[in-house]
Amino acid sequence: MSLNKVILIGNVGKDPEVRYFDSGAAVANFPLATSERGYTLANGTVIPERTEWHNIVVRRDLVQFVEKWVKKGSQVYLEGKIRSRSYDDQSGVKRYVTEINADRLEFYSSGSRPTGSTDTTQTTTQPVDTQVPQASSYQQPTTPQGGDLAESNDADDLPF
Repeated sequence: MSLNKVILIGNVGKDPEVRYFDSGAAVANFPLATSERGYTLANGTVIPERTEWHNIVVRRDLVQFVEKWVKKGSQVYLEGKIRSRSYDDQSGVKRYVTEINADRLEFYSSGSRPTGSTDTTQTTTQPVDTQVPQASSYQQPTTPQGGDLAESNDADDLPF
């Protein structure tokens, strides 16, 4: 079994570039910065903050969301797959690129809406999930014999 899944939380480095094709398909690209906090070891060695830049590619239904709402500086949560590809540049040199193909994208925790928003129904700092929910195999947990979980007074059942 194998799994190719990436989860990133970071800041958009520049406004997304959106391209439309004759077929009606669209693609959006933007850089995303993720940072690890700097720290000092017990012996006094200072480890500086480290920032990584990721090339994000968005396709299908998410392109419209990205085009309308995602801007430079937006803090986003995304899930996707890592992909590597190569191409020949203008001088014929083979170049290699690693990209994150995003399947899910949400604002992470911006305290305000992007400018131009007229939606006043959302008051939380966590924006609406932009991915269409899929069927899952989740089943409601069963309650202990005798009724509700809140009514269970048996202290021996506690995990701590």
